[in-house]
Amino acid sequence: MDPQPSETVGAADRQRSRLGRSIVQSQLLTSGSVLLLTWIVVLAQPSSLGAPLVFGGIVLIFITTGVALVVPWTVGNKAWAVLLPIVDIVALVGMRYGAPELGAGLLLVIPVLWLSRNFHLRGAIGGVALSTALIWLSWVLLGHPLTIGDFPSLVLLPITLIVVATTSYVGARRTSAQRVLLSQQAAIVKDAFDRARRQETLLDEIINAVEFGVIAFSNDGQVTLMNDAHKKSLIDLGAPRSAVIHPVAYQADRVTPYPEQSRPFTRATSGQSFDNLTFWAGAPGDRQVAYSVTSRHLSGLDGTSDGGVLVLRDVTAELDAIRARDSLIGSVSHELRSPLTSILGYLELALEDPTMDPETKHMIEISHRNSERLLALVTDLLLAASDADKTLPVHLRTTDVAEIVEQAVDAQKLAADERSITIHTEINHPAFATADPLRMRQVFDNLLTNATKYNSQGGEIFVALQKTETDLTVSVRDTGPGITEADQAQLFDRFFRTESARKSTAVGSGLGLSITRDLVRQHGGDLTFSSTPGVGSTFTITIPIESRQ
Repeated sequence: MDPQPSETVGAADRQRSRLGRSIVQSQLLTSGSVLLLTWIVVLAQPSSLGAPLVFGGIVLIFITTGVALVVPWTVGNKAWAVLLPIVDIVALVGMRYGAPELGAGLLLVIPVLWLSRNFHLRGAIGGVALSTALIWLSWVLLGHPLTIGDFPSLVLLPITLIVVATTSYVGARRTSAQRVLLSQQAAIVKDAFDRARRQETLLDEIINAVEFGVIAFSNDGQVTLMNDAHKKSLIDLGAPRSAVIHPVAYQADRVTPYPEQSRPFTRATSGQSFDNLTFWAGAPGDRQVAYSVTSRHLSGLDGTSDGGVLVLRDVTAELDAIRARDSLIGSVSHELRSPLTSILGYLELALEDPTMDPETKHMIEISHRNSERLLALVTDLLLAASDADKTLPVHLRTTDVAEIVEQAVDAQKLAADERSITIHTEINHPAFATADPLRMRQVFDNLLTNATKYNSQGGEIFVALQKTETDLTVSVRDTGPGITEADQAQLFDRFFRTESARKSTAVGSGLGLSITRDLVRQHGGDLTFSSTPGVGSTFTITIPIESRQ
């Protein structure tokens, strides 16, 4: 990403400010040292200030300091700043030449350090070379013979300057490298911080965009995040402004509060994870809302616990729909039972007529049996739909399952003929097992009805019964469109209908297979299936010959 113009201008201003501050500070260090030396000379040896070179050197240094303070230093005129330490060196050498006893030559260390630090290798070499040349030139101009007393100023002082310049140059290089490294690290940290800020902003926007409530909490149970949907739910139900959870959580009856230790938030903060825990919020008699709560715990990068998150989904409409559905089914089942009971009564009266011819009596007997079965199915539907926790009553006795299968096949032939469907049977007689005849007939009727309703026009149904020493197996295979993989996982869910069933004209409630599997399992067996889209489906019932209950 390219820097913005304002950022570029700001960086240039900061660089210009640092450059000017560095030049002024370096020059002030030289002038401050000279000023201190001047005050010492005034106190100890005022006559030395009368030397023209000493006074001129002092004045020249202060003029140079004034120039450093006045000039607006930039990267463009930075090269001219090299004249400041050069002038300082000339002034200091002049002061040494005018009054050697003052020791002003020692102050040459300061401008040499400045040149080494700011102008790198060329500055270090140039500063030492200029200082040494001027020192030797001043000795030549004095015309004194070389003595051992000149050794410190002519040899040791240049060596000292060399050591100082080298140390300063190496230190400056190291400092520059560290500054570059720190700048790179700062850029990396800033980039990481910006990414984290963007991700945090994006996460906030996503969490606040969803319609379900989200609460995040730390290990000590303190809420660290709460999205807008949850805040709105608290406000809508009249919770206090300081509340982070609903003050009271009611159980399924909407009246009994959950004990504190059983409330979703308490369980979550105590370390529990759970799915779809339902509670009602809102005072009884007022508006109440049902929430389905899921709790998950979070882990840090090192695998340790890092708090957790609660997700609350409003399921009021779903629960109301289920209640309305069960009420409707109950009402319909109740209304169906009354006319069926009446029909059974009249059929029983008709069967008592001694003058009835055998053929008519046979048809009425079939109608009577089917009416009784229909009444039992309506009763079962009412029980299964209104309370999923209840099971249908099963009365086990020794039963010829092969005969029940044949009766179910005979009853289905009329519906199969209407769609030109052929039913093939392979049944071994007899096939006795401990079973409830009514319930097993209900199981086979349901499987054969499905195989007929959802089969292809002109298709086939294959019914096979096999027995072993311990089990009976009945399979019903059709040549219909089959069941998709997406639908197979929910096939036995109550009220679920496959996509092909919903698109077809066949009427169904989605309860048949669920009830059928429950009945088979109550017999100690199981109902399994296999299906290939475009080929067909096979449902297989396996029950024990002797009851395992």
